[in-house]
Amino acid sequence: MLASLIPLFDDDMKVCAYSVFAQRENHLMHPHLMGTGFLDNVVNIVGLDIVDSIGTNVLSGDKEVFVEINNISIFANIEDQCNAPKSRIVLLLDNSVLPEEPYLARLWDLRGQGYKIAIRKLSGNQFDSYRPILGMCDYILLDHRKINIRSARLYFKKAFPDIKMCAVGVDTLDDYERLTSDGSYDLYEGAFFRVPVEDSERTVSPLKITYIELLNVVNNPDFDLQDAADVIGKDAALVISMLEMVNHMSINSEITSVRHAAAMLGQKELKKWINTAVTKELCADKPSEITRISMVRAKFAENLADVYDMKNLSSELFLMGLFSLLDIMIDQTMEQSLKLVHVSKKIEDALLNNTGELWPVLDFIFNYENASWQEVSRLMILNNIDMDKVYDAYTGALRWYRDLIDPIQ
Repeated sequence: MLASLIPLFDDDMKVCAYSVFAQRENHLMHPHLMGTGFLDNVVNIVGLDIVDSIGTNVLSGDKEVFVEINNISIFANIEDQCNAPKSRIVLLLDNSVLPEEPYLARLWDLRGQGYKIAIRKLSGNQFDSYRPILGMCDYILLDHRKINIRSARLYFKKAFPDIKMCAVGVDTLDDYERLTSDGSYDLYEGAFFRVPVEDSERTVSPLKITYIELLNVVNNPDFDLQDAADVIGKDAALVISMLEMVNHMSINSEITSVRHAAAMLGQKELKKWINTAVTKELCADKPSEITRISMVRAKFAENLADVYDMKNLSSELFLMGLFSLLDIMIDQTMEQSLKLVHVSKKIEDALLNNTGELWPVLDFIFNYENASWQEVSRLMILNNIDMDKVYDAYTGALRWYRDLIDPIQ
């Protein structure tokens, strides 16, 4: 199975929901599925599998989760496939679900059970014919590049005033800012929030310089605990976070100083904590999704080390994923950013030049998180990668992130 999360944002660039885009089989390994891929979900809906196996807290906290269904899977036993609250699940239809019986009866049944409904892949000239379905929809996803949004907004405001309109394919920050200023859409989907910084004349804030200094200390091959502790002591938020972690690990620890706390953690645990804690702080003034993606990428890359026969490079793979959005975190180009942090040549080659030993893993991750399943399938064949191991690596990264942000769960 393959599955990836695609975030949906509001006007303030806050994540409001996630879409689960999934595929059960490698279609390139099984060419007969290429023409019948929509049957993937006939019995077991792939998106519900991941929601049920991982939990909605991993996927979206208290947010909604969009799950793809089609004209076949709509008649599956959806109700028995997922224990998540029905009010949290949005069933995402496409135009294969027709505005006629028995689809309408099934949708009324699902609505009556508490599921929400969304639809995508409709063109403007289909709105009238799809009125029976649109009347049951909570959301409609529209390609902003192909739709006259002013006409569409007038139509929906009059005919379906409660439906929320989502712009998809929003791949530049200029597009996002233009669409949000217009006020026609409610939600936005696309890569606009993580577009690489191409040019920057900004200076890095002194606080972020402290964080980068700390990263450089702990990512030396044999760093000194006292040096790390001295840098941590410059930032009260980091001190509090570290003390909370130490107290969680050891009851009645009677910590007497930052150096004492660092010594109690030890080099390995301190390094792991610093890399993640500092990343969260670097992203504090950015959309929360930047933190999630950078950390999930880091753990996903580390988990793929065995799959790519790079076990000896797992730590570098982790840092590569963690720093893959460093330019956005500190508002510098990637070239400028990598001059501030001391990373290996292998990491630099992957992040800056898209080359080198680590690059294939990062390239795979980029395609995976974009749900580019055909390319992911091709890369798995070329590298003789087992699909189930990839899925386990990804879901393991999601669970790790869940435990990191909420260890009490």
